[in-house]
Amino acid sequence: MHWAGRQARRALDDARDKLSAYLNIESSSLVFTSGGTEANNMAIFGCLSHSKPGKVVVSAIEHPSVLQTAEYWCEKLGHQLCLVSPDVNGVILAEDFCAALDEDTVMACLMWANNEIGVIQPVETIVATCREYHIPVLIDGVQAMGKLPMDLAQLDADFVSLSAHKIGGMKGVGALVIRRKASLETWALGGGQERGRRSGTENVPGVVAFAAVLGVLNYQDTQAVRDAFECYLLENMPDVKIYGRDVERVANTSMFTVPDMDGETLLMQLDLAGFAVASGSACSSGKREPSHVLRAMGVPDREARSSLRVSFGLEHDDGDAKALVDELVRIRALLKKMSGR
Repeated sequence: MHWAGRQARRALDDARDKLSAYLNIESSSLVFTSGGTEANNMAIFGCLSHSKPGKVVVSAIEHPSVLQTAEYWCEKLGHQLCLVSPDVNGVILAEDFCAALDEDTVMACLMWANNEIGVIQPVETIVATCREYHIPVLIDGVQAMGKLPMDLAQLDADFVSLSAHKIGGMKGVGALVIRRKASLETWALGGGQERGRRSGTENVPGVVAFAAVLGVLNYQDTQAVRDAFECYLLENMPDVKIYGRDVERVANTSMFTVPDMDGETLLMQLDLAGFAVASGSACSSGKREPSHVLRAMGVPDREARSSLRVSFGLEHDDGDAKALVDELVRIRALLKKMSGR
């Protein structure tokens, strides 16, 4: 009730209002979390914990915070997990996903844009079908926010997860958007913050920063650099395979395979040269397993282990893209020479 608390509450409410207006939702629909991972856990647990045993339909290319959480709670609560595989380009076909839905389905989960290959998924069609069958649906919007138009009132999903650092905000801040009529079990008990849905003192500076960066960064500006990188890459390494290049992707992501090269070795050599790239999901760092996304697309393990993922930021230009390709060419030649090939 004191002035300092009121000041913090005012800052939090102002940020909530700004985010809600940006997303075209009611302010009461927004629950602040520690990031996209917690938001996904909150939605899946909150939905499945009060549902009778049934089917949970999830795409096979989801972020680990969806795949592992769905698998865990399905096993704990007696639900059946149904995974829908993508096509060769990494697209979950709407007809395949919708065909898996039936009267026993208690939840569906699909990401808006894939975190590894950047491919955009047909969320509008799938949400509309879920609405028709009264199936609660979670859309992981972490990779889409700031890169695609996002009108959540029009999308009408039950749950949408978001993360601040993907649009230039602070790490450790995210949100779960909950549709007005959606039923959700309480995630965390305690002081009753976030309308009792997620107790715990809110990260006020992080939330304020989240609202402050809305619309500031235009990631479409990275597409020209990404496209120039891929063209230059194919000119210098014609045998490289770029995933999802034939379908719609977010503007800043490129994932590709360098044949007969170990992705982890390439990553470490690029790191020594000052380039920060990934061999899959950044949230799965430290794992030696090949990308589950590529495996779901039917990519052989050997090819998947030769993959790298590059994310471009607004600070990068064509010179950076060219320098990365030149370094890849140099490293590949060096590794071939060392191996006697």
